[in-house]
Amino acid sequence: MKATLSVKKGVLLAMALSSVMMPSAHALTVYTAGPGSLAKNLASGFEKQTGIKVDIFQATTGKVMARLEAEQANPQADVLISASWDTAEDLHTRGWLLPYQSANAENVPADLKSADYVAQGVSALGIVWNTKSGTPEPKEWQDLTTNAYKDKVTTPDPALSGASLDLLIGLQNGMGDKAWALFDALKKNGMVVSGPNAQAVTPVMQGAKAAVFGAVDYVSYGNISQGESLKVIFPASGTVIAPRPMMILKSTRHADEAKAFVDYVLSEEGQTMVADAWLMPVRGDVKAKRPLLNALNVLPTKSDGASTRSDILKRFNAIFSL
Repeated sequence: MKATLSVKKGVLLAMALSSVMMPSAHALTVYTAGPGSLAKNLASGFEKQTGIKVDIFQATTGKVMARLEAEQANPQADVLISASWDTAEDLHTRGWLLPYQSANAENVPADLKSADYVAQGVSALGIVWNTKSGTPEPKEWQDLTTNAYKDKVTTPDPALSGASLDLLIGLQNGMGDKAWALFDALKKNGMVVSGPNAQAVTPVMQGAKAAVFGAVDYVSYGNISQGESLKVIFPASGTVIAPRPMMILKSTRHADEAKAFVDYVLSEEGQTMVADAWLMPVRGDVKAKRPLLNALNVLPTKSDGASTRSDILKRFNAIFSL
């Protein structure tokens, strides 16, 4: 009888321990803009390490934010990864974020993290040039205003891309009124304002156009690795970077799991996946596959007080009659 009781106690203890060790049955929900393959790899690696399943909603930053807003009565997302730093600053101001500083953020530069968000990775904007276009290799933004590039340049729409709007601000900060003379010259030379980044790059990749003014670099690095005849050029006069903020929503019902996911993305394994997606890892101790911040002349994207982001967008749209 005692032996039977002992066995029963042992079984109950084993069951209790297994219930503690087993991950929760629910899935963590991550909304992300940017590379879908990176999101899937991070979700898979995290699930393999923790046993916690991750549901991914991947779209443009605009669509992700629209979904967040629409779900406010019944929030679904636990973690948000945006392609625009403005998103994090806005949600911080609105009180939507759960403060968390991961121990794995120790090697992340101070300007790429705050009390409640941290960069997942960083991209930069540059000229993407088709090396088989028959045009001279551009070195500076101004080169795209020459006759060789007449009707051969595209640019992402800054109304759809926060990074493209940052480039307008950065160039205004760096060049003053000469930036607007540059945009006017680009318009007169036939530059076409396309949709999002991919829509601007595709005709250049296909050879219908020769260059993109202000393309997000990691997409083209990925295309180059697959054999496309493209080159990414960062003008010495300066460009802007686009950190990709990662944050936990205050409305999450799975805070511990969300924190564990942020920890994983910032781990050496997670940051290696970020580097494999041709982004700059934010940890200084993880190797990249492309140029890093120290190779760029980074222009500031803070408003100088003379104009707001909406004012700058309106001025750009007026030139291109958008």
